[in-house]
Amino acid sequence: MTTIVITLPQFFDGEAERIAQLLHQGNVNLLHVRKPHSSREALERLIQAIPQELHQRLVLHDYHELALQYQLRGIHLNSRNPLPPDGWTGKTSISCHSLDELAEKKKQPFAYLSLSPIFDSISKQGYKAAFSAQELEQACLEGIIDHRVMALGGITFDRLHIIEKMGFGGAMILGDAWK
Repeated sequence: MTTIVITLPQFFDGEAERIAQLLHQGNVNLLHVRKPHSSREALERLIQAIPQELHQRLVLHDYHELALQYQLRGIHLNSRNPLPPDGWTGKTSISCHSLDELAEKKKQPFAYLSLSPIFDSISKQGYKAAFSAQELEQACLEGIIDHRVMALGGITFDRLHIIEKMGFGGAMILGDAWK
C-alpha cells in the first residue's frame, strides 16, 4: 500500500528537515509538495533544501517545470496547472472528487489518481465525506477503485488499514502528518 504525505499549504521553519524525516521513517513512500500561493523562488528554495537523494520521492502541484529541472518523481495536475510542461516524461497524478470523474480519468495514463473526501477532513473545516461505505464498496467491485486510486480526505496513519480493506491502492495524508 502506498502512503503519500501532502505538505501544508504554507511554508514553515524546518520544513525541509521535517520532509526528510518523514521520507526516512519508511512508512511514507512519496511526498506531494503543494504550495498553491507560493512564489516559484520560495518553492525552489524548499526543493533545494531537501536532500537530493529524496528528490525521486517528490511530486509537485505547482511550477511543474521545477520537476524537470530537479529531476523529481512527478507532477500533480490541478485546476491551476491542468497540463504537464513540455518535455515531461515522468509520473503524473490527478485528483478526482466524484466516482464518475474517477472512472473517466482512469482511462488516461496517470500513474495514480486520488479520490476525496473519503472521511471528514482534518485540515479543511466543513469538508465532509462525500461517499457512503456502500458507494465505495460498489466502486471497488466495479474496478473503479483499485491499486491506482489513493484515498484522500480525513486520512490518518491509524486509518490506513481501513483504506486498504476498502480496496484503495494507498492513501494521501495531509493533516495527520503535520500535527
